[in-house]
Amino acid sequence: MDIAVTMIGVGGPDQLAVVADEPRTPGPTEVRIRHEAIGVNFIDIYHRRGLYPLASLPAVLGVEGAGVIEAVGSDVTALRVGQRVAYAGAPVGAYASTRLLPAVRAINLPDDVPFFDAASSMIRGVTAHMLLTKTFPVGAGTVILVHAAAGGLGTILTRWAKALGASVIGTTSTPEKAALAKRNGVDHVVVGRDADLAQEVGVLTEGRGVDVAYDGIGGTTLLKTLACVRPFGTVASIGQAGGPISPISVEELGPRRSLSLARPSVMAYSADLTLYKSGAEAALKAVRSGLCATIGRRYPLAEAARAQSELEAGATTGSSLLIP
Repeated sequence: MDIAVTMIGVGGPDQLAVVADEPRTPGPTEVRIRHEAIGVNFIDIYHRRGLYPLASLPAVLGVEGAGVIEAVGSDVTALRVGQRVAYAGAPVGAYASTRLLPAVRAINLPDDVPFFDAASSMIRGVTAHMLLTKTFPVGAGTVILVHAAAGGLGTILTRWAKALGASVIGTTSTPEKAALAKRNGVDHVVVGRDADLAQEVGVLTEGRGVDVAYDGIGGTTLLKTLACVRPFGTVASIGQAGGPISPISVEELGPRRSLSLARPSVMAYSADLTLYKSGAEAALKAVRSGLCATIGRRYPLAEAARAQSELEAGATTGSSLLIP
């Protein structure tokens, strides 16, 4: 039986309900995808919490997946039934056995890219493309700081940045996650939420600071991150897994520090079809080169609430997948 996991209200994982879901007929410019794998991301949790409100409820969450097209709309000519595809970004709706998707969002998935790798790396790969090319151009000799370096995005950022010639300092909450981050290519790891981050980064960079820092933790961590970046460097605030971000005054950025603070959104980035397609193609190229996320856990689709709970609690490493 086909199912969908529906968000029925704002709040905790108990607001996710498993319901029967019949395949629907695509509109003229849509395709219907039967999922092989679905990515679980913090943005799904932000939607559930109401941090990023959805237009209406109930709603099916999820912003990335991979599968096979099983029906196409009357105006769709560039895609065919049986074609392997992946996608990322809006509209939400991935937590389902099948879903309707605007045809322009479907990206051809080469035969040599497994569904699981694609579903675990699409939104993170597009995010990495945005961060490494648009937010701050990372290249040979760039020194970067990646929070939650053992997570799904942290893994892709590390591997991709290393391929570009960068040096990577990562943070993790535990020694076990630090060992995983090192295996994924992080050069130096700062372990523990209570570590003196600025001091340790200062030692590692001989007092210079990193060129760019990626902070998806939020909470009080962002202020600590600012102190790790060199003058005229960039801090990218890309989430708040650790809680709401404390207010930041302009004086925290400069003139003494002379920092640039970016708040880039992968949803806004992927809403631009030109940027989306270039980012998605770059993400799939990275996957084919071995720069994809590590798959940490796989859950049956019906256990989406547990998958979100464990991600929210920091109990996972790499990327988590839902399997219909």
